[in-house]
Amino acid sequence: MKTVPFTKEQLEKIAEKFPTPFYLYDEKGIRENADAVRKAFAWNPGFREYFAVKATPNPFLIEILREYGCGTDCSSITELMLSKALDIPGEEIMFSSNDTPAEEFAYADSIGAIINLDDYTHIQYLEDTIGHLPKTLSLRFNPGGFYSLSNGIMDNPGDSKYGLTEEQLLKAYKLLKKKGVERFGLHAFLVSNTVGNDYYPTLAKTLFELAVKIKEETGVSLDFINLSGGVGIPYKPDEHAANIAVIGEGVRKVYEKVLVPAGLGNVSIYTEMGRFMMGPYGYLVTRAIHEKHIYKEYIGVDACAVNLMRPAMYGAYHHITVMGKEKKRKDHVYDVVGSLCENNDKFAVDRELPRIEMGDLLAIHDAGAHGFAMGYNYNGKLKCCELLLQEDGEPKLIRRAERPEDYFATFDDFDVFKKIPFEEARNILK
Repeated sequence: MKTVPFTKEQLEKIAEKFPTPFYLYDEKGIRENADAVRKAFAWNPGFREYFAVKATPNPFLIEILREYGCGTDCSSITELMLSKALDIPGEEIMFSSNDTPAEEFAYADSIGAIINLDDYTHIQYLEDTIGHLPKTLSLRFNPGGFYSLSNGIMDNPGDSKYGLTEEQLLKAYKLLKKKGVERFGLHAFLVSNTVGNDYYPTLAKTLFELAVKIKEETGVSLDFINLSGGVGIPYKPDEHAANIAVIGEGVRKVYEKVLVPAGLGNVSIYTEMGRFMMGPYGYLVTRAIHEKHIYKEYIGVDACAVNLMRPAMYGAYHHITVMGKEKKRKDHVYDVVGSLCENNDKFAVDRELPRIEMGDLLAIHDAGAHGFAMGYNYNGKLKCCELLLQEDGEPKLIRRAERPEDYFATFDDFDVFKKIPFEEARNILK
């Protein structure tokens, strides 16, 4: 059963100051989870979680994670800039990108970020770009074929554009060592959003055994192994959550079995979780504003796919709580929709819910990662604000809602936009 960490009365009070739709993040939940991750891998002295900035690029939330030892995993120059602005030391920034422009490699190097290369050809490209190779470099591995766990095939790395083959990897480490690189890392991301406890331990075994082979065939002893992300969250009420303590212990057992006997007992373990770190602790709060009775029953809300794209893009399930009706029977079947001129702009299809009345507040669950971050401006829609529900129960604005001025700001020196009546429109809305 899914619950929310706030009441209808709290949300109504918040909505008086911050009109719906808005994102609301649960500070208490974020902190408890970050602490659990830290404890799960405390057996490894060099452990660090590099939070995947792309999941939730908000500095207020990243600073909370920083209190628990987290760094950042960046995939673009703007995410690197955000990390630099937060005074995060270079060794606590991981730059994992692909098809990377030269200027992004140059900026990553300038701030001392750890660069994780996605292809063998990027070695020369990086050297040509910055005039040298950094003393620390990581390589991303793609094993090809299908990646299987005990419960079946999880994903198909062979169809993925990411990473080096094993043959390329061995060749690359030899080259990097010859060119004077001193510290080496290994990285892999093979599956997405698995809620079982066996993915990280299984991946760890693959990478740890590869690390031993790398040492034997190239003379390179890895300094860190990055398990990346992939640990998921239970979007549906009947799914069980991954247990990070069990996962951490599973990785420890493989570490002791494979790396320690090979003389690699000083390897640091890194992770790059985004969804697991933030996903369950963000809610999109929206209000029912229309109902429609044609061939199906529709509830129109004041949010749309601009605010949360995953259901429209992937058909992803996000649980919905009708505030104040948590204990009511789910005896109505609705499509819950937004206002975009796209028929896939639906938060739920044929969803069993309590009777929804106009004005009801709906909390859409598990939107804390890849939610606001994937927003866009189709139909001229503006992104909503982000709020932090602090541990004392009070909301804090951590990103204001976009304004019409923001939407038009990139039309540089185009006179017609100087005539748009922004204040007149705002007065009408009031």
